[in-house]
Amino acid sequence: MHLLIIEDNADIIANLYSYLEPLGYKLDVARSGKAGVLAATTSAHDAIVLDLSLPAMDGIEVCRQLRQQYQLTMPILMLTARDTEQDKVTGFAAGADDYLVKPYSLAELDARLKALVRRARNEHVQSVLVFGELQLDAGIGRISRAGQTLDLTPTGYCILSALMRVAPKLITREALERQVWGDEPPDSDALRTHIHTLRRVLDKPFSYPVLLTLPGIGYRLMLCNEERNEGPQ
Repeated sequence: MHLLIIEDNADIIANLYSYLEPLGYKLDVARSGKAGVLAATTSAHDAIVLDLSLPAMDGIEVCRQLRQQYQLTMPILMLTARDTEQDKVTGFAAGADDYLVKPYSLAELDARLKALVRRARNEHVQSVLVFGELQLDAGIGRISRAGQTLDLTPTGYCILSALMRVAPKLITREALERQVWGDEPPDSDALRTHIHTLRRVLDKPFSYPVLLTLPGIGYRLMLCNEERNEGPQ
């Protein structure tokens, strides 16, 4: 799991690194609200751990900007020493998904982060995904379009599954690579090649395409009545 920590306390950062890295987390750190907004909007992460008390721009404003201005949907877990009901209401209203009061258990933090990411990915919740003519039944590993079964490669299955979980929203190239290959993706042309192969099966036999490439940004699925302005693969 790729995690962004927005925290200015060096001791807390050190504790998070010492506990989470051995569990397999990849961690990025921003030590101010402004730096946190920049990191969250320029790199892909599975979740954000956000301290409420930050210099210059506090966690509430960071959270509000990420949700309202940048429309980011990744899970945000807020850390704070404030434990009143109104503080929690304010945090949730700004867009936080969960709330831990200091001092907190690192084991509980780990469990909550994993639950948030599972929920964001619809894992263990939705075994059948449907978007327009597409249907993915994870229980039996079957994907179909307009009732016609599609024969995808294992990588193509992973790519389409990731796209369907967020459809009709886009998924960035970096986030898609991480979901398919983890934190060690292959060379830069690998995803392009797999997208091309997926498109041959997913779109070519049908009257209109559903897989859209947004050049320099990422990919998304679309419905038949949308305008198409597709760039190069």
